[in-house]
Amino acid sequence: MNPDKFYVTTPIYYVNDKPHIGHAYTTVLADVLARYHRSLGIPTFFLTGTDEHGQKVQRAAEQNHITPQEQCDSTVVRFQELWHKLGITNDRFIRTTGDFHKKVVREVLQDLYDRDLIYKAEYKGWYCVPDERFFTEKDLVDGKCPECGRPVTEIIESNYFFRMSNYQQWLIDYIKSHPNFIQPAFRANETLGFLRQPLGDLCISRPKARLSWGIELPFDPDYVCYVWFDALINYISGVGYRQDDEMFRQWWPASYHLIGKDILTTHTVYWPTMLKAMNVELPESILAHGWWLTGREKMSKSLGNVVNPMDMINRCGVDAFRYFLMAEMSLGQDASFTEEAFVGRYNSDLANDLGNLLSRVLKMTLRNGGGVIPAPEAPDADAEELLQTVRAAREAMRKALAEMRLEQGLESIMNAVRAGNRYLEKTAPWTLAKQGETGRLRTVLYTASEALRQISVLLHPVMPEKMTELRLALGLNAAEAAHCSIVELENDANVLSGRQVQDSAGLFPRIVDEPAPAKPAPAAPPAEKPVNLITIDQFFQTELKTARVLAAEKIDGADKLLKLQIEIGAEKRQLVAGVAQFYTPEEIVGKTIVVVANLKPARIRGIESQGMLLAAKKGKELRLVTVDGEIGSGASVG
Repeated sequence: MNPDKFYVTTPIYYVNDKPHIGHAYTTVLADVLARYHRSLGIPTFFLTGTDEHGQKVQRAAEQNHITPQEQCDSTVVRFQELWHKLGITNDRFIRTTGDFHKKVVREVLQDLYDRDLIYKAEYKGWYCVPDERFFTEKDLVDGKCPECGRPVTEIIESNYFFRMSNYQQWLIDYIKSHPNFIQPAFRANETLGFLRQPLGDLCISRPKARLSWGIELPFDPDYVCYVWFDALINYISGVGYRQDDEMFRQWWPASYHLIGKDILTTHTVYWPTMLKAMNVELPESILAHGWWLTGREKMSKSLGNVVNPMDMINRCGVDAFRYFLMAEMSLGQDASFTEEAFVGRYNSDLANDLGNLLSRVLKMTLRNGGGVIPAPEAPDADAEELLQTVRAAREAMRKALAEMRLEQGLESIMNAVRAGNRYLEKTAPWTLAKQGETGRLRTVLYTASEALRQISVLLHPVMPEKMTELRLALGLNAAEAAHCSIVELENDANVLSGRQVQDSAGLFPRIVDEPAPAKPAPAAPPAEKPVNLITIDQFFQTELKTARVLAAEKIDGADKLLKLQIEIGAEKRQLVAGVAQFYTPEEIVGKTIVVVANLKPARIRGIESQGMLLAAKKGKELRLVTVDGEIGSGASVG
């Protein structure tokens, strides 16, 4: 990754409907990454926008009895308003109906046509309107679209094609030689799997007789450009391609294209082959994140289970919503969005830990010395331990950014918050005040305040409004409170002593659910005598270890089994686990699980299994036994 600049993009979103949590997640993720890199002093450019051509937009306009442009103009506002509400700091918002973008697309098309990389031929295939893609007969699943499962229409017509097949072997070689090009790694394997079949040429036009809403082909006015070919070019037109050479050289190639896993093929096959044909350098990395699920189902408008971001924002605030999205999903894996999970994380991390730490520090400072943060005495071992934990969180977040494991970086920061609460419990400033130990008290109040100040800088990219509020409560002025630089934390300057704190009404008020109606307690069953008791010595004959799942795949002919490649410390092993009905391979990769490490190997369906993972099962539900917080593989459990 280029350390001198950071250019991040989101997909551009269709304007045929209002934004939902999937749109919000990708855009908040891009914003958090952009804010972190700015905080690290790295020049940053963040591009997002809307995809405004194609059949879905045309049909939405027809249903609403307005023109396609009116459909775009009315719907784009919903995205822009939500991005403003979410605190999104994009440097440019691109619309593909903009004249500058259409000019670039037409120039690209003409160049490829002039070099015989676009040609005309008759095409027969199955067309999916929602995905706006053609599929061959063998691609269909039960006669329906393999992507969305909806009906397809057989179409025979003349069209223009991009010679994508010319670049199949080049693309395979490029992916294999650039391991960071597609992230996570198992998504690269999916693309390579797709490329094992012959790669056809890409239909890049639609006849105006069938679809008029698009960019007209410069070499044939009877056709418009295929929406995906048009849309992908936004990533370069948005930073000056064929318009501003200096700007383009400054920002391209992109550091990250952030996408959902459902548009992997278009971004890891269509886009790189297009760029190769255009003689443009490829982006550094394409990162495909998972889906947000309701329970175990993907959120889908057709299922009616899509979460409206505004509902949670209005209830709990923008910053709590941003924090949940970043902390809950491991990049590349699916995650569940439920009200219970949201409230649980909010109350635990934000209300009980962070909000409580600030409240305790403010109240103790207001009660002692008139609310002025004191100058400390020489730091003792307890103070140094806390500040070292905060510094470790700073380094952990740098590492998490480099590895795109934001949830791990945030967990390190919350560990520092919990260390702050433990520090107050251990030093008991309320007792120091009663006993008149003013020197030690000054050190404790300053150290806890300084830990909060540094934590606020680390959390600011995720929760900018609340961290600004926290910094104001610590006595920083408005300009200081809004300016957060991770780089400036490294000078360890004392900027708090002498500041007048401001009492906070509660940074994160705890969410209290309505109590359920009281029910009479059932009669206690008679006590049963425990059975199958073992001794402690017998228990310790079982060696339980933490293990990280490196890879997972289904076993042919075994619906219930997954084959896992795991890491236990420095050792690599293979397990066969009966969890395929509860976890997909993508969901389980990256998890830190607990395994029986000294179990005699066994062969299951002819495959050797070197151990057994632990899981909890009740009725039809099964959950893996994992650990609370981040810990390396190979740790002893028990």
